[in-house]
Amino acid sequence: MGRSPCCEKAHTNKGAWTKEEDQRLIAYIKAHGEGCWRSLPKAAGLLRCGKSCRLRWMNYLRPDLKRGNFTDDDDELIIKLHALLGNKWSLIAGQLPGRTDNEIKNYWNTHIKRKLLSRGIDPQTHRPVNAGSSAAAASGLTTTASTNAFPSLAPASSRLQNPALAAAPSNVSFARAATSAPSGGRPQQQRRQHGRAAVP
Repeated sequence: MGRSPCCEKAHTNKGAWTKEEDQRLIAYIKAHGEGCWRSLPKAAGLLRCGKSCRLRWMNYLRPDLKRGNFTDDDDELIIKLHALLGNKWSLIAGQLPGRTDNEIKNYWNTHIKRKLLSRGIDPQTHRPVNAGSSAAAASGLTTTASTNAFPSLAPASSRLQNPALAAAPSNVSFARAATSAPSGGRPQQQRRQHGRAAVP
């Protein structure tokens, strides 16, 4: 069974929060603490969903939130943490006091990605952008050399386009020729030897 909804969506407000709603949420949490977000809206007199109250408090109203732009040191720390943790924004935010996971994620997608690309670094792998293409090119050269040395390993389409490869027979053909035998069971030479041995 799924988890029951935290509120009746038909009787909740949606959209931007008003100053009055913010003040009610701040006053209630100062007096009673965060507590259970599912029951907080009703207790605080808010026609909001519990999730909406939690996000509003965590991302905008907390008194310990750090406002203002990120510094260059913040950028470098986020880059190092992302290289170690990937897109685990909550863990990254834990290393930057006063910053939220949602704020860091948005900042990554709008600013740091561009900064890394301008440096020639892939934002996902944290490696030089040309490294992937160089590796693919090296792989292609290796494959070409292998098929030139062993023409039978080349795909059929490659053998048709390359006359030198087209003249080379396939290993499969040799294998079938070596293992094939005339219909009727044993090879003809074995049958003849068996017939001679039967004569007194």
